[in-house]
Amino acid sequence: MSEIVLVHGSCHGAWCWRDLVPRLEAMGHEVTAIDLPGHGADPTPPSDCTLEGCARAVADAIPEGAVVVAHSWGGYPATRAADLIPGRIGRLIYLCAYAPWDGYSLADMRRAAPRQPLMQAVMKAADGKSFMIDPEQTGDVFYHDCPPGTVAYANARLCPQAIGPQEEAITLGAGTAQVPKSYIRCTEDRTIPPEFQITMTESWPEKDVHEMHTGHSPFFADPDGLAALIDRISRASA
Repeated sequence: MSEIVLVHGSCHGAWCWRDLVPRLEAMGHEVTAIDLPGHGADPTPPSDCTLEGCARAVADAIPEGAVVVAHSWGGYPATRAADLIPGRIGRLIYLCAYAPWDGYSLADMRRAAPRQPLMQAVMKAADGKSFMIDPEQTGDVFYHDCPPGTVAYANARLCPQAIGPQEEAITLGAGTAQVPKSYIRCTEDRTIPPEFQITMTESWPEKDVHEMHTGHSPFFADPDGLAALIDRISRASA
């Protein structure tokens, strides 16, 4: 069995893995879900959040040989963590995530996509340091295919997302190049366009690219299916 570290996306926290963690644990995996700086129980203000700080939070949580599952924005700090701790990550799984391009920020990549469906729901803070998602629109952009009660549960926990780390360009090093990678595309995603998920992985080996027919939050929409897929990828990597 594997040690699995779960890295959340924008505005979320360790809480979003509520339904996935017990399923992975029932399969025998040891699971750690972290809060990135400024999210969940971490009190870091958005103005103090950096890409490097987020990456260090991921790196500090990773035991030798662990499988890292990174959702959405989490792909950026998880990728940077691979360079901070070269050789320690057993496999990096991008879950409908940004798989960074060298020299690009997440904002650069978002702007390079053919569509930006999330932007209609973004509410920028007055100081320009963070953004939130309009609670009236979270159901559409994040949770349209999730069970009843998901939107209320999430809206009570979603938090401001620091903009600074997402405007920082990333430099990909040897650790990133060496770590084994898998990607899980979500074909009904309303946050990161599915066609852009294809673009990000078009040069990847076919065996390392998987699909789920869900929206942007498969951990709520289909936790059984997601757990089974992570388990299968983890076993193949062992």
